[in-house]
Amino acid sequence: MWTGVTGDAAAARDLFAALLAVEERVHGAEHPLTLRTRGWLADNTGEAGDPAAARDQLAVLVPVSEQILGADHPDTLGLRGALAHWTGEAGDPAGARDQLAALLPLIEQIHGPKYPRILRGRRDLARWTGEAGDPASARDQLAALLPVIERVLGPEHPDTSAARHELSLWTGIADGSPSTCAN
Repeated sequence: MWTGVTGDAAAARDLFAALLAVEERVHGAEHPLTLRTRGWLADNTGEAGDPAAARDQLAVLVPVSEQILGADHPDTLGLRGALAHWTGEAGDPAGARDQLAALLPLIEQIHGPKYPRILRGRRDLARWTGEAGDPASARDQLAALLPVIERVLGPEHPDTSAARHELSLWTGIADGSPSTCAN
């Protein structure tokens, strides 16, 4: 994991692939540790430049995790969030938006509306909404979300700054200004 965090996603992907073979042999394909390693392998596959492969790996893994761990298990919810992310990164922003729209109420029901993962997920939902062709809705979602993020995380938190940036971006796009920066 730390190899990927330090910026070498390809090496992390390869290390997780090697670890996965050992874990499947020792623990079995459906053991929670094996499932977690498969998730890390998928994330690092995407980070290494293959978002479609990450999406495909997660699309296979999520139903297994739901069956083994349960639909409301934190690992399963995290895998579903990763699937939404890599779906969007693989070129399907509407699919990512729809997946997040279905996922966020489940996480909110379990953890509450101010849980940091919910706040980040709502920010991601706004991003994919905008990228799916509805910049005005993305702007409106972020305008409603920003005060909540500021109140919960504080005005200096990196997620607060990111939300301000994205609100500015989608406001400009919704108002007809050409985008000059990428997310």
